[in-house]
Amino acid sequence: MGTARRTDAGSPAQPGGESHDLLRVHGARVNNLKDVSVEIPKRRLTVFTGVSGSGKSSLVFDTIAAESQRLINETYSAFVQGFMPTLARPEVDVLEGLTTAIVVDQQRIGADPRSTVGTATDANAMLRILFSRLGSPHIGPPNAYSFNVPSVRASGSITVERGAGRTQAVKATYNRAGGMCTRCEGRGSVSDIDLTQLYDASKSIAEGAFTIPGWKSDSFWTVRVYAESGILDPNKPIARFTKKEMHDFLYGEPTKVKVEGVNLTYEGLIPKIQKSMLSKDREALQPHIREFVDRAVTFTTCPECDGTRLSEAARSSKIAGISIADACAMQISDLAAWVRDLDEPTVAPLLTSLRRSLDSFVEIGLGYLALDRPSGTLSGGEAQRVKMIRHLGSSLTDVTYVFDEPTTGLHPHDIARMNDLLLRLRDKGNTVLVVEHKPQTIAIADHVVDLGPGAGTDGGTVCFEGTVEGLRAGDTVTGRHLDDRASLKEKPRTPNGTLEIRGAKAHNLRDVDVDLPLGVLCVVTGVAGSGKSSLVHGSIPPGAGVVSVDQGSIKGSRRSNPATYTGLLDPIRKAFAKANGVKPALFSANSEGACPGCNGAGVVYTDLAMMAGVATTCEECDGKRFDASVLAYRLGGRDISEVLAMSVNEAEEFFADGEARTPAAHKVLTRLSDVGLGYLTLGQPLTTLSGGERQRLKLATHMAEKGGVYVLDEPTTGLHLADVEQLLGLLDRLVDSGKSVIVVEHHPAVMAHADWIIDLGPGAGHDGGRIVFEGTPADLVAARSTLTGEHLAAYVGA
Repeated sequence: MGTARRTDAGSPAQPGGESHDLLRVHGARVNNLKDVSVEIPKRRLTVFTGVSGSGKSSLVFDTIAAESQRLINETYSAFVQGFMPTLARPEVDVLEGLTTAIVVDQQRIGADPRSTVGTATDANAMLRILFSRLGSPHIGPPNAYSFNVPSVRASGSITVERGAGRTQAVKATYNRAGGMCTRCEGRGSVSDIDLTQLYDASKSIAEGAFTIPGWKSDSFWTVRVYAESGILDPNKPIARFTKKEMHDFLYGEPTKVKVEGVNLTYEGLIPKIQKSMLSKDREALQPHIREFVDRAVTFTTCPECDGTRLSEAARSSKIAGISIADACAMQISDLAAWVRDLDEPTVAPLLTSLRRSLDSFVEIGLGYLALDRPSGTLSGGEAQRVKMIRHLGSSLTDVTYVFDEPTTGLHPHDIARMNDLLLRLRDKGNTVLVVEHKPQTIAIADHVVDLGPGAGTDGGTVCFEGTVEGLRAGDTVTGRHLDDRASLKEKPRTPNGTLEIRGAKAHNLRDVDVDLPLGVLCVVTGVAGSGKSSLVHGSIPPGAGVVSVDQGSIKGSRRSNPATYTGLLDPIRKAFAKANGVKPALFSANSEGACPGCNGAGVVYTDLAMMAGVATTCEECDGKRFDASVLAYRLGGRDISEVLAMSVNEAEEFFADGEARTPAAHKVLTRLSDVGLGYLTLGQPLTTLSGGERQRLKLATHMAEKGGVYVLDEPTTGLHLADVEQLLGLLDRLVDSGKSVIVVEHHPAVMAHADWIIDLGPGAGHDGGRIVFEGTPADLVAARSTLTGEHLAAYVGA
């Protein structure tokens, strides 16, 4: 850091402009970072590389971006800060040269049933204004075209003060025109409960008619309230209930009743099930309850609005024969062409903005989406690109853009377009920071920061800083693997059967017939939006023994960790309980064994109102999360907190033999090690795991399920080049053990390693949905008849 020198006049000289051209980080210690110091050039494209878990996100997101956001928040008044999320200052000695940071991450866009691609961007709002101005017949303001706004009508009298204590009653009416379909309330689908899954109508309540999980005939709080409330006859078969009895049984209003002197509430079966099971997040339910919900509830397209979510009035108003429902259902590239043909001087500025927004979708490779696509169905990569749209036409310069693997879910053909966008943002005078593993994107960097050398406690240091050429020449894990190329198999495996898909029409698929080979490694590929997920996840017939590992996020709080998520903690708790002759619940930090000072969290959170909250290590348990009496119990010389502090690799050794030998725990640990998570500690909060780590944790959990066919959705997401090799080894082991593995993937190394490839295309959206190639990777490379074939041929150097 340059010091200011004095001029002859005695006043300090201004530091040179060049001192403002660097973003300096000194002594960063967030998560696993070990006093990291780096100098990042501004107005350049810097790529951060390193194995998964090496500290890239900790440096870029949790240090640089977090401090930038915190400092911006501090410029607001204390009153305004009270309404903002409180951000703690990252553990770092010096951060200089920060500019406003715009973070474009892979967090899924809210999966609210009323959130769509159109509502998540400005496109839907602009369309509503357009139809309210030009739609014929005219039905009202923009809200009249919104499926999130119900129509409201009210009338009555209001009291108006007239002065001198006089009041007068005045009649008033209130109308608000909304576009929401009244039947489905703007959701596009209605849910029906299959009553045959709730009870056996041939039996009476006393005979155990209920088939709902946990509703046993002796269950006091559920079944006995129906049997002994006096409202229903418990000995009468349900099939013989009268119309009134059936209504009371299924839809009865909440009523206070007394059962054996205890006050209880009687409520109809349908509302009770809706409140107790259907209103909860599906992922948070126990597996057997989730299975029941999937069986009992059916979602069908709303018959009144035909899934458009809009009222009849909103659908009747049209521009050039197109309603707003038709416009939202169009593929965005087609909608952009339709808007371009509209010529109406009275709304010219609006049309210009709408065209720019829709063209941005096409430019970023999302032209195959439709505005009515539910935002919860977007993949992580698609969600990230949707968020990018609002920044493409921005006039802001000298901003720091932070991207988290922007090429996730992109075909090699689409990565080139993403690279162009990143370079354009840089050329406008912005600092672009990208966390990335793909060699194609690393290659365009002006500056590279490589973290490592390993993951977790073995990472957190800067192994290399400089140019891409320097990285290639440097002796780091990334440098050594940058030019890795997987070779085509000389002798692909022979299938031992097929999984038939016939007449697949999900989303954009065009009546596809295909035989997925079994007993081999089959890769389904194609450009983004070509129909891969629709084919694999939406068309495989049920009951085929398929274990599906998709990209859905892992649900978990800061109390959840790999041990609780994988079920590993259960055998460990039982082993501790057996060795010490006590209850297993004592060895849970979320149950009886929790430290009373922090309730088992390990830290005490202090809310400081409008200032950043503070988390301090609990003084009572010293961050160990357990009550002191629990820590006196040992297994193999270790207490429970020491076991949870072990890495997966250490624990695998610990539970393998000797006094601590626990085969059930060892089995889970072996699976975690197989997917490359040997460095994670058993008690590490799930909230601190990267996207790639979460996906592999999910894979390790699903490997325990019994099923002959594994379907994996882009398992290389968030994987370093060095880890891809290990993943290929794992896939081979799964196939060699008699499983069939179907992988939806873009990574050339996985394609080259496959026994069989199915390529969809030729384009995205309505330009895709067809099978353009089926065969071995060698045949695909030789033919070069598709975009995938060309890129794979270039990759293997054919």
